[in-house]
Amino acid sequence: QVQLVESGGGLVQAGGSLRLSCAASGSILSIHPMGWYRQAPGKQRELVATISSTDITNYAESVLGRFTISRDNVQKNSVSLQMNSLKPEDTAVYYCQMGGLYTYWGQGTQVTVSS
Repeated sequence: QVQLVESGGGLVQAGGSLRLSCAASGSILSIHPMGWYRQAPGKQRELVATISSTDITNYAESVLGRFTISRDNVQKNSVSLQMNSLKPEDTAVYYCQMGGLYTYWGQGTQVTVSS
C-alpha cells in the first residue's frame, strides 16, 4: 500500500511564497514519476508540474517561471513544489500524484492567496 502525504499549504498574500512537500511511503521499489495538480472551487483538477523518473520537469504555462518542482536527493519518491510570486488565481487545493503502473494521490493541501 502506497501513501502520499502532503504538507506546506496555507494562507499567503499575493506576491508571497510557499513550499509544498510530498512524501511517499509504502512498498515502492523504484523511482516514480511524480507531480502536483490543483483544483480550484468549481473547476476541474489541472496539472501544475511534473517530474519524470529521470528528473525531466514539465510545467503548466500559468506557473512557468514562478513554480519549481524538485525531487529529494535522498528520498527519491519525495517531491517539493516551490511556489513564488503567488497570485490569487493560484488559490486551490494542491494534490501530489505518483505515477507508474498505478496512480496514487495524496489527500490534498489548501493554498489560499489573498489579494
